[in-house]
Parts: sequence; C-alpha cells; structure tokens
Amino acid sequence: MTDRPGPHPRPDGASGGLVAEGPRTVIRPFRLDDAAEFTALARESGRLHRPWLFPPQTAAAYTVYARRLIEDPTKAGFLVCERADGRIAGFININNIVEGAFLSGALGYGAFAHAAGRGLMSEGLGLVVRQAFGPLGLHRLEANIQPRNASSIALVRRLGFRLEGFSPDFLFIDGAWRDHERWAITAEMGIRA
Repeated sequence: MTDRPGPHPRPDGASGGLVAEGPRTVIRPFRLDDAAEFTALARESGRLHRPWLFPPQTAAAYTVYARRLIEDPTKAGFLVCERADGRIAGFININNIVEGAFLSGALGYGAFAHAAGRGLMSEGLGLVVRQAFGPLGLHRLEANIQPRNASSIALVRRLGFRLEGFSPDFLFIDGAWRDHERWAITAEMGIRA
C-alpha cells in the first residue's frame, strides 16, 4: 500500500453482481430492485431491530437509502444473501469512508429475523471485512454499538474486533442521543471466522 492511496473501488464496479462468497452466504451490492424484498423483511424484523436500528420499511425510503449507498463514494453497501436461495439475510454498510492517512470506515449492519442466530451475519461480516481490507484498501473498521445490544457486541467480538472505548451521547437514535461502545479491527489484526 502506498502512503497516499487513491479512491477506493466500488464493491463490484457497475455490474451489481456478486462481490464475495462463503460456504453459506454471498455478499453483493444493493440494487434499486431489491426494494420489495428488503422492505418486507425490514417490516417483519421490527421487533428484532428496535430500539437499535431503523432500516427503511417503504419503497420510497429504500430508494433514498440505496441510492446513497450506490452513489456516495464515502459509502459501500452490501447485502448478505443466503447462498442456497439468494434470499436477503441482512445488510452491512461501510459508512464515512475516509482515505489518505486514515483509511477507515464505520460499520452499520443488521440481520433480518429469519436469519438471526444462524451465523449468516458472522460469515457475511467476515466477507465484508475481507473486502474492506482487500479491494477497498482500508486499514481500519469501527463499529459503534449501544452497550445493551448484546447480539451486536457478540457479532463483532466473534470476528476479533477489540473494544477501544466508550462514547457518551454518540449517535442520535430513536429520539435521543445514545451512548455507544467503540469496537474496531485493523488489517494487521486479521479476523476470526
């Protein structure tokens, strides 16, 4: 890697196809035509997601959300899909991608109810981390997690993220500023998967 890396490549260029695959999952970019499946799964998963996250539940909201992930060079969005049938199991986004000396991004993610507890997000997140440290050329990924979100903490811990600190009143979620733990992984650490 050079001292001054250039812009990171988009997850798969413009094809909208497969980015990487594991034994049970594949990751691929968001597509605008995923709206119906994604929003139906988001509505079905409300009890799992609340109060931690609020993915789009309407086609209009999904279009705005997906366009930002597709078009904004400071973001890279991935859908985690079951390899057997292509059904969307969850989503993982790398937000706030900063280049230059920092080479970092912030993770956001969520599983859908039918996939929760099956290890699909662990595999999918492992694929995304490899993509981030490989083709995207990043050095560090950070996940900011509310302290009571045990499932999310278990996910990053399983992959080898380390707890780096605590940020009071860090993100505005569900009508209030929420405390978060800062979990991170760097390319040198490698991932457990």
